[in-house]
Amino acid sequence: MPQPLQPYVQSCVGYDYFLAPEATHHGLPSTALTVIIAFDEPIDCGWLDGGPPSLFPTLLGGLHTRPTLIHTHGRQCGIQLSVTPAGSRALFGTPAGVFAGEILDETHGLPAAVQRRLQDASWSERFRLLDDALLARLARLDAHPMRREVAHAWARVHESAGRVRVEELADEVGLSRRRLLTEFRTEIGLTPSQARRVARFDRARDLLKAGHSPADSAALAGYADQPHLNRDWRALADMTPLETLADFAVIEGPEDDPFVQDAIL
Repeated sequence: MPQPLQPYVQSCVGYDYFLAPEATHHGLPSTALTVIIAFDEPIDCGWLDGGPPSLFPTLLGGLHTRPTLIHTHGRQCGIQLSVTPAGSRALFGTPAGVFAGEILDETHGLPAAVQRRLQDASWSERFRLLDDALLARLARLDAHPMRREVAHAWARVHESAGRVRVEELADEVGLSRRRLLTEFRTEIGLTPSQARRVARFDRARDLLKAGHSPADSAALAGYADQPHLNRDWRALADMTPLETLADFAVIEGPEDDPFVQDAIL
């Protein structure tokens, strides 16, 4: 990832999955906005708890606290970007709060011609073209940064994996708790308490993927105990922690292509 993009894009992952036609996958809450550029077939995605799914050749998903359901139809191929809230302003010209709880059929500024070029390119060329498009977008927008107090509060929530208390945040940035809630939700799309919850969930998921047991993951991520982790996980993911780990198969892409990697959809 080019250095100018690093504050704005947490990861850029290529994926190529071959699965059973009936396979589905839960898209989970995280501390980043999701951008997916699909190749070959569109993403078949909708909220798990209501409404019919839609087909998305490109997808922009805001921060959220409930899972999506993705129908794979046996093949999923594309590029997924995890974009920070600061990246929402820098790359899309819009606060992340505008996209909160939304799944949109757009990449909010990435030209359709770029997507077509990505579709026909090799994996290494795809990433080069995408970097060029994002760098051009970054230079052209010159967007206003988020308010300093909110940027600090978000960084503390993210870096502490949700362990910092809302009262501490308000004291650190010199805002009342009510004013911080209003400013934070407008910019990020979640309240500080919701952001803490999602950040803690993100941390626990990383620990589980690294091989820690659910009990150890609960303790290291700041949950009161494993039942607390299980309750929160069920609310955010509609699955148990171990079911989440088994939710999606590994990639069966070309073994000699280092750009095809595991994706977190």
